Parts: sequence; C-alpha cells; structure tokens
Amino acid sequence: MDGAQQGTGRGRFLVLEGIDGCGKSTQAQRLFETLEERAAAAGRPGPVHLREPGSTALGERLRELLLDGEAEIGAAGEVLLFAAARRQLLSERVAPALTEGRDVVCERFHPSTLAYQAHAGELEFDAVLALLMEWAGEPMPELCVVLEVDPEHAAGRRVGEGDRIEARGLEYQERVGEGFRRCIEQLDWVVGVSGEGDVDEVAARVLEEVDRDA
Repeated sequence: MDGAQQGTGRGRFLVLEGIDGCGKSTQAQRLFETLEERAAAAGRPGPVHLREPGSTALGERLRELLLDGEAEIGAAGEVLLFAAARRQLLSERVAPALTEGRDVVCERFHPSTLAYQAHAGELEFDAVLALLMEWAGEPMPELCVVLEVDPEHAAGRRVGEGDRIEARGLEYQERVGEGFRRCIEQLDWVVGVSGEGDVDEVAARVLEEVDRDA
C-alpha cells in the first residue's frame, strides 16, 4: 500500500478473472485469506470477498437469470444486466468496504463483460467499455489479474453440465480467452499470469502481481 493509501486508510480493490475453469474462485479465496492474515497482523479491518454477478440481493437474482435461467438473452441484453448487477455491487458493497479500509477481492468485473459479451459475442469492444465505465466505473479496481489457462485444459477442470454460458462450448471459450488477452493488451490495470500448475504456484504468481502493484 502506498503512502497516499496509508494516509487515507482506504482499502484496495482487486479482481480475479479468466475463462470458465481457470481456477479464479480458488485463487480469489487464497488471496482473500492472505490479505485477511496481513490485515489481522497490522490491526486493520479484514478484507471482503465478493463474486460478480452476485453478493447483493439484486445481483443474486440477476445471476440466477443470467447463468441458471432458461431465458433467451442476447449479448447486448447480457451486457446491460451485468452492468446493473455491477453498479449495485459497487454502490452497496465495494465502495463502503473501501471507505472502511477493507481490501476487496472480487471474482469478475469489466474484463469478463468485454471478453464474453463484447469479444466473443461480437459486440463493439470500445462501445461496451464506454458503457461500463459510464454506468459502473466508480470505484475502479486498482488491479485485475487474469488467470491464463488453455481452454481445453480449463474445460477438463469443470464438473457437471455448467451454466448457460459455460454450456456454449470450447470454441466459445477460446474466443473468450482471446477477449481476455485483448483486455490485458489494452487496459493498463489488467495483467495476465499463467493459471497452469498447482494451486500454490498460481497463488504465488497472483500475490506477486498484487504486491508489485501495491
């Protein structure tokens, strides 16, 4: 944490991203636990672990509609629903936690919408980014770490039938992976690390990026 952050006591907003099956939830939990230990040792408020869409009453209802529902929703409609869930999450959970000096670890944010709905869904990337920044752009993450995993390998990690987006198949996930690489290349707050290897190896890579950005 830099001097300005120490002075205000403001928390850090950190995001874990990647294609389905990349290990994002596992690594978000590992990062949360590390930050929790550090906060306790420093006598600071503990971190918050959130998922997106979700972690609010509205977000959970929209999550059910977007991921588990049977409704036919086009890519543009998905963008707007994800943006609504994200706006509520930022206002209700993220901003208050940061003000309290709590770090926030969130699973998914703008890069998911850009990778899944804009790139893989063949929408205009810059237009989707502009919409997200206008309606769900504050507070913004200090850092987003994308776990880069071969889509075929990631597919082998998943169990069950998956949600309505996971069910779109390997070719779709490959396009999503391309979308995440585009985010890494174009957005200065997004970095990629290899998600291959055991959990401890990946956790070390994630933490290295988190500490480098501090």
